[in-house]
Amino acid sequence: MHSSIHHIVVLFLIGIRALAHPVPESPKWLVYPGGEGPGKGKHVILISADQEYRSEQSMPMMARILSKHHGFDCTVLFGVNEKGEVDPTMPVYPKKGKEDEFKPHDIPGLEHLASANLVIFFTRLLTLPAEQQKQIVSYLDSGKPMIALRTANHGFRGPLPYKIDGKRVNFGNDVLGGSFMGHHGRWHADSTRGAIVKEQKKHPIVTGVKDIWGPSDVYRTYKEGTSLPKGCTALVWGQPLMGRQPEDLPNQKKEPLPVAWFKTWKTSNGKSARVFHSTMGSGKDLESAGLRRLVINATYWGMGLESSICPTSSVDYVGPYKPLASGFNYEKLGVVPKLPAAYK
Repeated sequence: MHSSIHHIVVLFLIGIRALAHPVPESPKWLVYPGGEGPGKGKHVILISADQEYRSEQSMPMMARILSKHHGFDCTVLFGVNEKGEVDPTMPVYPKKGKEDEFKPHDIPGLEHLASANLVIFFTRLLTLPAEQQKQIVSYLDSGKPMIALRTANHGFRGPLPYKIDGKRVNFGNDVLGGSFMGHHGRWHADSTRGAIVKEQKKHPIVTGVKDIWGPSDVYRTYKEGTSLPKGCTALVWGQPLMGRQPEDLPNQKKEPLPVAWFKTWKTSNGKSARVFHSTMGSGKDLESAGLRRLVINATYWGMGLESSICPTSSVDYVGPYKPLASGFNYEKLGVVPKLPAAYK
């Protein structure tokens, strides 16, 4: 009798462990256990470490949606200062003559990338310790899928320690298929209307996506007169508008450029990783349900779960979402260092 009870208890504990979130609770990051949904048993890590586009607000919001409405276990990792506060005000370049005083960035919890089934990168011009760079490179070379938003295409200030066949890998140009080459639209002056590429209207990532608009401008990622690199497939064209309202007219002098595309990344051992990149994605951009759906669909697609994408699945907020405006005028915008728990 005792042995059978013991056996049941062991099975029960194994079951709990199997259902448990793969990352322990910690004041250094945020953990969102998955509810019921097609993503059950899959782990998504969202990395918020930018200084301009309020990813510290948008990545927890996306994690809440992915966990509550879609079943994914989610973990949000943050760039923090020496006090462990989420700190978008940290400089990305040393001051001239004060290079010795420059403080590198820090993202606690990157060791958990090993248990991730997909990572969403929202980084910008980071200088990370060697060990953290290695943890990121290990993920990039794992063959597992990734999503990158907005500034992630210039997410690291220096090159990562990543070489394939003796050639250094550039995260933006090589892995993602393009890096920031300048503002095609007018920075902080106009907005972007997204239009799905006609030939891709049946692609799983655009399922149910009806309307994409955001107040951030269009990035240029390739030279004028050229196109996305070979292997990249544009999904959404971004048309610069004349102002920062959804109903503003298109800027006829500015051609639309791709603001979302997909590709595969070939790792050092020949594995193929699915990659989705959107140059949209500011905190305010993600108030667009269409853009949220695009990123959520890309999460499914990245992991090969496209058959579970539903055009009417919920992309509604879980709790309030009131992102601050983009920019570096932190005092005026109300951006101050806060502990991760403030964003739960």
